Amino acid sequence: MYKPSHRSLAIALLAGSTAFAPSLAARDAPGFEARTVSPAIGAQDELAPYLQCVPYARQVSGIQIYGDARTWWDQAQGRYATGTVPKKGAVMTFRPHRSMELGHVAAVSRVIDSRTVLLDHANWSPIDGRRGQIERDVMAVDVSPANDWSAVRVWYHPLGALGTTEWPVEGFIYPGRAASPAAAPTRVAEAPAIPSGPTRLKSSRQFLAAFSNLD
Repeated sequence: MYKPSHRSLAIALLAGSTAFAPSLAARDAPGFEARTVSPAIGAQDELAPYLQCVPYARQVSGIQIYGDARTWWDQAQGRYATGTVPKKGAVMTFRPHRSMELGHVAAVSRVIDSRTVLLDHANWSPIDGRRGQIERDVMAVDVSPANDWSAVRVWYHPLGALGTTEWPVEGFIYPGRAASPAAAPTRVAEAPAIPSGPTRLKSSRQFLAAFSNLD
């Protein structure tokens, strides 16, 4: 009869504990189910291409901003509505922090409560030893003292839980266009008053002299 070794039992227990990690997250956010989706693999079963966060956020949100993630917030001003309240379909913009020098952008897929949202984003967690992967419906929690979403912790796949880093956030870019500023009222210059009756002009001396010898 086969008797499992201590090593095989340990591996089995470790695999089991990892498998239940999303269930623990689900207790904190009803309906939460972290999903990892790799970019399409080619016909030769080669490794999937490295996917950056910017093109993925642009695709799922419809917000047409290009350039590094750290530039999105400034580019959005005057073009898109922005704010500090999470909304479904909005893009959360992360400030550069530590090794994340180019910032990060992620689309809000669901708002759980005033402190918790689910995100769809790419190139965050290394999965199977590779970065550039897509994660859907992963948790992000506002840890700012003022509940203004200026700092968040984000689900990190290798831990099977929220990461420990508090990431600084600029705010949210909403798909709707920015409201146009109210136009200032046009001021019309006042025209001089027009006399109501006929105006009699006084003849000049030159005019009178020219006709003085006529009878």
